[in-house]
Amino acid sequence: MQIAIDGPAGAGKSTIAKIIAKELGILYLDTGAMYRAITYGVWKNKMDFSDQEAIADFTRENTIDFKGTDVYLSGEKVTEEIRLPIVSKHTSDVACIGEVRRLLVRQQQSIAGSHSVIMDGRDIGSVVLPEADYKFYLDASIDERARRRAIEQQAKGIDQDFDSIRESIAVRDYNDSHRDEGPLVCTEDAVVVDTTGKSIEEVCQVILENIRGGKAHVL
Repeated sequence: MQIAIDGPAGAGKSTIAKIIAKELGILYLDTGAMYRAITYGVWKNKMDFSDQEAIADFTRENTIDFKGTDVYLSGEKVTEEIRLPIVSKHTSDVACIGEVRRLLVRQQQSIAGSHSVIMDGRDIGSVVLPEADYKFYLDASIDERARRRAIEQQAKGIDQDFDSIRESIAVRDYNDSHRDEGPLVCTEDAVVVDTTGKSIEEVCQVILENIRGGKAHVL
């Protein structure tokens, strides 16, 4: 079984995907964390974010692994570090690099080829798993998404004001939807779920009903 969940930053993709994976007993692969891990490594090593060839080489030379909910970059646990504001700011700079996307997409497809899996990202249904059994597109207003991200940052002790978070998300939205390779798109065969003002339970119910044979519909 292959389940694709796409949508913009802060729409609730990762939270929902983790719950669905647990409910169905399948593997959850956070593809966004893979791009964040590379971004963190580039920043940590003081590399130039405009040097696409060097970043592609870095991606080729390093490994990304998942152990439970933890993310590892070449053996280093980076679960918390990849959520730093500086990483969020530059992830789209890394994700727009064609060779980086091709390298990571191959890894993602290889994993999906040997496991029942649910993946979330920007181009899962369109590029990574175009033949996925189920496709969903999660969305929410930009204010709702900024509010969620602010709460998430505060819980981690990161002080970042709402306006700067909102601006960062707006920039990320534009970059994600306008990049040449693997842009953020809602495929025609995806079930669209607007999560604005909706509880996690409500969103999960829509997705599980669809997967378990319930009528596909838009929330």
